[in-house]
Amino acid sequence: MQGATRAGERRGAHSSCAIPALSSMGLAMSLAMSLAGLPAPAAAQGLAPLISRAAPQDFAGLALVLGLIAFATTTALVHLRERRRWARQEALLAGENEELRARADRVAMLVATEPQLLVSWHGRDAEPQIEGDVGILGEGASGRRVLAFGSWLPAAGAQALERALERLKERGERFQMNLRATSGAYYEAEGRAIGGRAVLRLREVTGDRLDLLRHRDALAEAQAERRALAGVLDGLPEPAWRRDAEGRLIWVNRAYAKAVEAADPAEAVSRGLELLDAPTRKAMERQRAAGATYRDRVTAVVAGARRVLDVTETPSVDGTAGIAIDVSELEAVRSDLERQMAAHVRTLDQLPTAVAIFDAGQRLTFCNAAYRELWQLDATFLEAGPTDSEVLDELRARRRLPEQADFRAWKADVLAAHRSVEPQEHWWYLPDGRTLRVLANPNPKGGVTYLFDDVSERFNLESRFNALLSAQGETLNSLREGVAVFGSNGHLKLCNPAFGHLWQLSEDVLADLPHIDDVIRLCGLLAPRQEAWDVIRGAVAGVHDTRTGFAARMDRRDGTVIDCVTAPLPDGSTLLTFTDVTASVEVERALKERNQALEQASRLREDFVHHVSYELRSPLTNIIGFVQLLDAETVGPLNDKQREYASHITKSSAALLAIINDILDLATVDNGAIALACEEIDIRETIDAALTGLQDRLAERDIGVAIDVPADIGRFVADAKRVRQVLFNLLSNAIGFSDPGQTVTVTARREGEEVVFTVSDTGRGIAPEVRARVFDRFESHTLGSGHRGVGLGLSIVRSFVELHGGTVALDSAPGRGTTVTCRFPRVPSRAAAE
Repeated sequence: MQGATRAGERRGAHSSCAIPALSSMGLAMSLAMSLAGLPAPAAAQGLAPLISRAAPQDFAGLALVLGLIAFATTTALVHLRERRRWARQEALLAGENEELRARADRVAMLVATEPQLLVSWHGRDAEPQIEGDVGILGEGASGRRVLAFGSWLPAAGAQALERALERLKERGERFQMNLRATSGAYYEAEGRAIGGRAVLRLREVTGDRLDLLRHRDALAEAQAERRALAGVLDGLPEPAWRRDAEGRLIWVNRAYAKAVEAADPAEAVSRGLELLDAPTRKAMERQRAAGATYRDRVTAVVAGARRVLDVTETPSVDGTAGIAIDVSELEAVRSDLERQMAAHVRTLDQLPTAVAIFDAGQRLTFCNAAYRELWQLDATFLEAGPTDSEVLDELRARRRLPEQADFRAWKADVLAAHRSVEPQEHWWYLPDGRTLRVLANPNPKGGVTYLFDDVSERFNLESRFNALLSAQGETLNSLREGVAVFGSNGHLKLCNPAFGHLWQLSEDVLADLPHIDDVIRLCGLLAPRQEAWDVIRGAVAGVHDTRTGFAARMDRRDGTVIDCVTAPLPDGSTLLTFTDVTASVEVERALKERNQALEQASRLREDFVHHVSYELRSPLTNIIGFVQLLDAETVGPLNDKQREYASHITKSSAALLAIINDILDLATVDNGAIALACEEIDIRETIDAALTGLQDRLAERDIGVAIDVPADIGRFVADAKRVRQVLFNLLSNAIGFSDPGQTVTVTARREGEEVVFTVSDTGRGIAPEVRARVFDRFESHTLGSGHRGVGLGLSIVRSFVELHGGTVALDSAPGRGTTVTCRFPRVPSRAAAE
């Protein structure tokens, strides 16, 4: 029962659902038919009560169903309408297609009426479409070859066509041109923009038009050749011209206008300016009338200067054409060549080498004076131009050729030079003892030039030179100094045994002629001082603007001292000498040490003298003062013996004070601290002042004084005190070495810019061995007289005279007295005064 009930419920539910569905379908159909303009069926009207009874949720399903039905119906109706329209359009397009096909057939028929080729591009970079007869470009032509313009057109035509196509593709510019292919065929190329396409049409030109194009090209070539020829003629530096049948100028080039001094060629033609003179033009007219070419060398005035011209004028159909070539320089060169040849002949005549020239026929064409003097042949024989064989036979007949066992073979060997292309050298030993070097040099145009050089003297000099080299080698080998010569490449060229012995280098090493770097490396083991070796390396292998020698001293490890001297040689080599100076260096070192010891002793002596002098002067001054007080008897009277003792003390003290003063003066001079108080002094008064202090000695020794001074001798600039001291010392010495009754002479003279004082005595004189030391300090020689001194007088004299810038000279001989001459400058130099 329950099952039946559930089944009834399911059926009721299905029936309840079906009612809305059916109603929805009916509604949809009615709507579709209404949209289609059809009357709604009765079933739809019967569904209206059902719709009214439907629930709200049924209306949503109904709306969906109705929408789908409406869409399907609308789509079907639109499809039916468009299908009818498409059918009509298809029929229309089929008609147009038939019309276009017919038009294409007509176009193909028109294109095929003549041989032509069409190439079209839809865009700049689009692939080209080629139509037409490709065979017009020749057998084997293809589509690719059509667009490879350079394969069937010359370069200029191919470039012009490519540029025209570029303009057509970019800007649509139309063009038309005629092209000549490399095969000789002519083509017409036309380019147009048609329907957005760039179209190129190529067709071969034939018939009358082909003949026209050929004639036009021939004319263009002829005109180009004429223009080129006219340009060449106009650019020539030689004057050129054309004349008409009447002989009038119709064209000249710029060189002609410049030669006749016209502004341009047109002016020269219009004015009829002639370059050549009247006789030359008349001769040209005669040749023109005879139809012959005129050629001659004439002179003419070209641009104001007279020149030599080679004139050529050739007749043509309508006149003549001529050209004038300037050969002035050629004439000058020919004249200069003739002068040079004459000078060459004169030069060859001056050469000491014998020269003989034979032509291609082996005949003598020239010989110089040395040749004639060498062989002593007759001038008539030589001027006749004998052959080389005849000359050899003549010399053999005169016994002036070398003696040969087979003369014919020897002569054939000599004459072979005429057939040779290389110079040949022979040595002839003549019967008279001379040696000739014979050089046979083939001439470019045939023949031979013989050079006979007498080398006898050279052989003698070479032998003497070899002997000299041998002697020099022996001398070099005997030297104790090491000698080495390095070439400009830095390698050893020669050396003596002393060099290897000095640096302990083996003969094997020196025989390999080592480089200077290797020699320095080996020698550096003994003398490690690198600075000297660097200088030696630079002198041998360095590059210098000026090559100079230098000297260096090197100390070896074993104590040996080597003096190295380099000297550049004229051939670019460098001479090195190494001398062992160890002994001389040791002697020099000993002498330096001794000299230092002597200088030190001299300084000690001077210091001692200065110290003692100053230490003695103060007490000596006190002694002199006290003696003078005693002598004046201020402290009491003295007896005769005391006065005598006081007098002796005074004299001894004065002498000792003078010696001390002299020592101090010399010390001051040595120290350079003395300064001259220069002033103008009277010469005669100075002499008298010097004699004043010597009157007692003169009277005591009965010595006379003779003064020889001109009255107008005047004055000169000097230190009066020092000059009086000089004269005092000279007079004191002269008095001391004079015998009683003799006379001392004092003279003064002016000699140029000098004042000369002379003090002479007639005493015993001075021996030669003593005379050289009289001006030395502490040199005192009595020479058998009673004169005593410490030997400072003449030393002070020389010092003071030299301070004034003067000189002292002494002239003396045993038995005839002594003369001392002092020369003072009239004005002391500034350095002497300071």
